[in-house]
Amino acid sequence: MKAEGGHVQKFLNRADDFVDEVLDGILAAHSDELKVAGHPRAIVTARAPIGNKVGIATGGGSGHLPLFLGYVGSGLADGCAIGNVFSSPSSEVMLEVTRAVSGGQGVLYLYGNYGGDCLNFDLAAEMAADEGIHVQTIRASDDIASAPPEEIHRRRGIAGIWFLYKIAGARAAEGGSLDQVVKVTTKAAAGLRSMGVALGPCIIPAAGRPTFEVPPGYMEVGMGIHGEPGVRRDVLASADDIAAELTDRLIKDLPFKRGNRVAVLVNGLGATPMEELYLLYREARRRLVAAGIDIYRGWVGEYATSLEMAGASISLLRVDRELVRLLEADAQAPLLRHV
Repeated sequence: MKAEGGHVQKFLNRADDFVDEVLDGILAAHSDELKVAGHPRAIVTARAPIGNKVGIATGGGSGHLPLFLGYVGSGLADGCAIGNVFSSPSSEVMLEVTRAVSGGQGVLYLYGNYGGDCLNFDLAAEMAADEGIHVQTIRASDDIASAPPEEIHRRRGIAGIWFLYKIAGARAAEGGSLDQVVKVTTKAAAGLRSMGVALGPCIIPAAGRPTFEVPPGYMEVGMGIHGEPGVRRDVLASADDIAAELTDRLIKDLPFKRGNRVAVLVNGLGATPMEELYLLYREARRRLVAAGIDIYRGWVGEYATSLEMAGASISLLRVDRELVRLLEADAQAPLLRHV
């Protein structure tokens, strides 16, 4: 993980400047589509605020691109508050985003279910309310490895949140009211399940060392995108066996039933080749077909990473006609093309 002399093998200047310099680079590359809103870490679409449209605001720690900032764009989120690597942004930054994306129809906060984010974003919502901006909140909690079904409120949000951004953004772009956007996004979240496997750690620039260790020949089943403990450490299995276990667990958890129609996402965590992700998709599809579950569409790629962590997750979203329509709607984001 380190070069001779103990240097971290990363493209870095000063570790403390990492997040702000990344944002400088993103804004320089996409200045026609993104802009700063009142704080250097409050980034919104260049068109914000869009009048007579529900604003979609998100945020979270850096280190997960294209999550969260990558989903700011047309038909997706309108703005994002950015924190340090794996750390929540402040309530003040989220308030700046809220102000900037408010078009007079209310704002939806859509983010992952993590303690720091919940505290800071709830405070931002209270401050926004004092300014006359009505905010409602949906927290993604799709990671089935992080808590049992009876404690779903404790589950973490991982890559499946991609589907929620797409659905909420599309419904808002259609002119839906805040209540309508919340209703359809809540429906989608209720039918969303994800689970992942980690094969290797990442290095937080400020720390300069791996966040955890996975011995050669082993895997961490259910590990979170910040290195949170999974359900077990085990001998590294074949791609088919890993995909089969994840898919079977997801099917059982909702449960998904014969005749259901689903969208499938196979997500890479940052250092997994696309070839390997397609191996996982291949077996996941086979398991779903065998269970009598219809596949509407598959997405394969990096949608929520963890710096250079090796590993992948699988997400299943139960869809109906309304959700398919919203998933098919046009969307464009500078960090995530052809969505």
